[in-house]
Amino acid sequence: MATSAHVSKVRSLYKRILLLHRFLPIHLRALGDQYVKDEFRRHKGVSRQEAAAFMVEWENYKGTLQTQVLESAGNRIETAGFGADLSDEKLKNFQDEQIGQLYELMLESTKPNSQFDIQGDTFKK
Repeated sequence: MATSAHVSKVRSLYKRILLLHRFLPIHLRALGDQYVKDEFRRHKGVSRQEAAAFMVEWENYKGTLQTQVLESAGNRIETAGFGADLSDEKLKNFQDEQIGQLYELMLESTKPNSQFDIQGDTFKK
């Protein structure tokens, strides 16, 4: 059973990542938001060891993204560089399913016409 402190940490990390995604170009934000939601949902019932590794990797992602967002603050968001290369060491630790997910994510994020046709916030209050 997850402790309330752990649940609070997970929830805080989840919310922070989604907040940082607001600074991404809109097609990457939609893709990133969906991926984060799916991954956090998929890892709800994992072992303590898997949960610890999961949290470390998502904390690293949050830190990288936060740095990139801050660096891009003075630039136009469309020209900012987001993302990072994965080391061979990290790739060796991936399971086949994770490699497949990573490949699909790479294909989707580099498509000229993404499956998401998002125009931005167009509704009026």
